[in-house]
Amino acid sequence: MTLRGAVAIIGAAESTDLGKIPDKSALELHVDAALNALADCGLTPADVDGVASAGEMPVDVADYLGIVPEYLDGTNVGGSSYMLHVRHAMAAISAGLCETVLVTHGESGRSRIGMVPWAPAPQSLMAQLEVPHGPVGAPSLFPIGVRRYMAEYGMTREQLAMVPVVQRQWAAMNPRAKLRDPITVDDVLSSPVIADPVHLLHCCLVTDGGGALVLTSAERARAMDLSTPPVYVLGAGESSESSVVSGLESLTSSRAIRIGGQRAFEQAGLRHDEVDHLMIYDAFAHVPIYGLEDLGFVGRGEAPAFIADGNTAPGGRLPLNTNGGGLAYTHTGMYGMFAIQEGVRQVRGTAPAQVAGVDISVVTGVGGMFMSSGTLVLGSPATV
Repeated sequence: MTLRGAVAIIGAAESTDLGKIPDKSALELHVDAALNALADCGLTPADVDGVASAGEMPVDVADYLGIVPEYLDGTNVGGSSYMLHVRHAMAAISAGLCETVLVTHGESGRSRIGMVPWAPAPQSLMAQLEVPHGPVGAPSLFPIGVRRYMAEYGMTREQLAMVPVVQRQWAAMNPRAKLRDPITVDDVLSSPVIADPVHLLHCCLVTDGGGALVLTSAERARAMDLSTPPVYVLGAGESSESSVVSGLESLTSSRAIRIGGQRAFEQAGLRHDEVDHLMIYDAFAHVPIYGLEDLGFVGRGEAPAFIADGNTAPGGRLPLNTNGGGLAYTHTGMYGMFAIQEGVRQVRGTAPAQVAGVDISVVTGVGGMFMSSGTLVLGSPATV
């Protein structure tokens, strides 16, 4: 059987506030977003029989909301977890294991309210193979491949700087974006160096916030009286690689993005030229560059010029990260939920920086330093 279009997202919403939220814990942000998403589709916690979450256990989210679930998914592979939750919910709903799945996210990334201090487990590969050599988390680990990419493909510092420059153009149209002022290539390159060649403005925000999704069968979605049309999941894929940068197949490409993206496109029966809108996780500016190539939208080494030439900017032929992305919109730590939210908004036609005629949105998340990836193909009712 095919799961293409068998499940729909009927509710989607973010936490009431984004940015700095010192009066809510991480769990409260999950719940705030969950209630907003349920209100978005006219349901209540009593209508939910499946719960998925990362960061906080789905058991705790369900208990807080008074849900007694028949399906639980606590998959936590970093920022791509929510793409995997949607994929798993597709299978569970189609198999009759549950009827309505609530996927939640919430992190107090900036205020650190209710967040457990993070440290790699002593037995982990990271603790054994990376930490002893001095890296201090994502800002020093994620950019390791950028210099290699520059050497192999000739990407310039100016081309890399164009990624945050273009995403500020999108953020300027989004009232909820944290950073909305326009920036130039010179602004990026004159900001403090974090880990050469990555500067501060190449790096994501650190914020508080959350988001949630409500999924059900396409048949049930069509029978419901919804205020906005359902968004159908046409395809989904997932994969993983090494949890340490030194274990990756390549420092200039992501095998996890390639495999997950290929599976999603195959399930959707989709060609690249049919995609109207694209969201690629952007914890750092080079991640969308890798994503464009690994998903197959451009050839190897072509993404920097593709972005610099305005193809992903407002008015370009492949609108990318239209909420402003993790570089300008928000980034709580595991950003994938916010990429899905913007994909849903674009397909619904309700995004602040709405692109005309979006029927197909592709959304890709990344976890760890390219450790994991998940890709979703989202479609309007016209595509099923």
